[in-house]
Amino acid sequence: KVIQINTVCNTSTGKIMGDIQRQAEKAGYETLSFVGRRAPFQDVPCEKFGNVLSFWSHVMINTIFDRQGYGSYFSTRKLVKRLKEEKPDIIHLHNLHGYYLNLPVLFDYLNNEFKGRIFWTFHDCWPFTGHCPYFTDKKCYKWLKECGHCPNKSEYPISLFFDASKMNYRKKKKMFCGLKNLTVIVPSEWMADLARRSFFNKFPIKVVHNGIDLEAFSYKPDRRVLRKYGVSGEKKILLGVAGVWERRKGLDDFLYLSKEISEEYQIVLIGLTKRQIKELPETVKGIGHTGNVQELAELYSSAHIFINPSVEESFSLVTVEAIACGTPVMVLDTSAVKELVCEDNGIVLGSHKPSDYIEGIKKIESMKLERKRVRITAEKYDVRQFAEKMVQLYQTGCHGSSSAGRET
Repeated sequence: KVIQINTVCNTSTGKIMGDIQRQAEKAGYETLSFVGRRAPFQDVPCEKFGNVLSFWSHVMINTIFDRQGYGSYFSTRKLVKRLKEEKPDIIHLHNLHGYYLNLPVLFDYLNNEFKGRIFWTFHDCWPFTGHCPYFTDKKCYKWLKECGHCPNKSEYPISLFFDASKMNYRKKKKMFCGLKNLTVIVPSEWMADLARRSFFNKFPIKVVHNGIDLEAFSYKPDRRVLRKYGVSGEKKILLGVAGVWERRKGLDDFLYLSKEISEEYQIVLIGLTKRQIKELPETVKGIGHTGNVQELAELYSSAHIFINPSVEESFSLVTVEAIACGTPVMVLDTSAVKELVCEDNGIVLGSHKPSDYIEGIKKIESMKLERKRVRITAEKYDVRQFAEKMVQLYQTGCHGSSSAGRET
């Protein structure tokens, strides 16, 4: 029996959890997923254990005291009670931040009572820092020794008053390093390198690349989607997609670039809030979130170049989705997303001034990449292969030292 735990069922981490669960069921496992917030899966066994009061009280605790993972006491007690009732052989952890989980309650059970195997997928760097999931933008590497005086205190998970990053780091290290039979899973070599340099270096660390539905994301040219969103079909589209557009994701880069590009190009950004769309200059077309995969594939297919200016990503599903639709990509060299790019599908920028993007556009134009050639490079990221590799890790029961090899 496999039980997974994550903040939510939607977003990229929730989708990944669902892909694993469905493949595990096909392989004969009994499965169950637990989420702290939002609606649970409807097609596979899934339970929500959090509530509105638990969430907002946790937000308050963190906002004042910088104590992500120290609220939600009673809802986490409920979760542990259910884990004891279910008696799983495997517990697979995903994101443990997000104002829904009490770390001491959960890890007291995992360290002292649970006898099965534990897998933990790192979707970001939060497990081994004292506060933040992302630190590349601030160039902060205090986590290599011990956090404190966090430069990201005002970033998610926001703390307006206290800085508890040193205490958080120490408590995480003690709780997490007490686990037995833990295997850490990361989606990229970049993340694997960071994890091996952290206090998780005593555990086996396996690289399993995330996957996408290659049938859903393929070249689907349909200009009607452009008309629907008021995008000119006469211009070359420079596309950006994000679940949340924030500083780390590079929204400012697109705004600066919009002032420099020629009129033959049109910047289109997907995933913006209504407020962000209202604040855009006329040279940038903003589109809100779309849950329509067909429509998203059509937008990728309509783009001339997909640009991902994010300074830190543990993988980047949106970049792979664009590549699968045959669209050349341009990314930065600051994190894992650079591992997705080769001479057959795009370029990697060493810096990200507007002039760098303009030179990058010219270079991609000169490469004359055919969509079929670009598409081929995405085929190794098939979601079925990803899910099968995850289930293979369950079956092999890997445990031992961090030198136990890699799963690629």
